[in-house]
Formats: sequence, C-alpha cells, structure tokens
Amino acid sequence: MTTHEQPVDEELVRAAAHVARTRCRGDNHTMAAAARAKDGRVITAVNAYHFTGGPCAELVLIGAAAAQGAYEWETVVAVGDRDRGVVPPCGRCRQVLLDYFPGLKVIVGDGDDLRAVPVTDLLPASYVWADHQLDAG
Repeated sequence: MTTHEQPVDEELVRAAAHVARTRCRGDNHTMAAAARAKDGRVITAVNAYHFTGGPCAELVLIGAAAAQGAYEWETVVAVGDRDRGVVPPCGRCRQVLLDYFPGLKVIVGDGDDLRAVPVTDLLPASYVWADHQLDAG
C-alpha cells in the first residue's frame, strides 16, 4: 500500500462523533459518518442496521449528500457509537466510495494516530467500475 497521508479534518471527525453520540441509539443505528463536500459543507448520516443487511453509514451518507446537492466530496470519516472512535470503511463501502469519489480522502486510524489517506490506498490493485462503463457519447 502506498500511503499519501494528508492533514486530518478534525472538524469532520468531531461532527461524526457528535452524531454518533447523539443520534445512534440502540442496535438500529450504531455508526455515524460525515463528509466534507467540495463546497465546504459537512453532511452527516447514520447507518440503518437490519438483520437482512442494512446500509452502512457511508452509503446512507451518499444518498443524504445527493439529496442536498453535494455530489463532490473531499473527505469522509465514520465513527462508532459508544465512543468507539474512528472506524475504517468495510470492503463494500471502500469499493462504493472509490467508484463515486475516486479522489476522496478517508480518515482512518485510532485515537491520536488519525490520518487521511486516498481511498485508492484502501483498495490497492482495485477494480474501478467507471473504467468498464460504455462511453455514453
């Protein structure tokens, strides 16, 4: 893995942690995510757990951001409830985030060792969905 660490967006981490503390209640909502849109806005969301496999907070965040017109992101982070701190995206979310936002930075790490890395670093030698789409033009 090639690491291209960048400064951590502490405001984004605080926003996700706040949502995790105040909105994640019970087993249905256990993770919060926050994204910094290219225009500077911070959008937040929580997961929707269901025994059939509900969407992760990052996936809910994609829809919530689109509903607010935020189609371009700079950085994303997920934080667990019960003060679990920053949680890296699962494999499915890594792939979806790469497909939607190939230039995205993802905040990962523990405690004081947080770092922002390109989503491509989380999926080395990855499949890129957009590379296999037919040219619409």
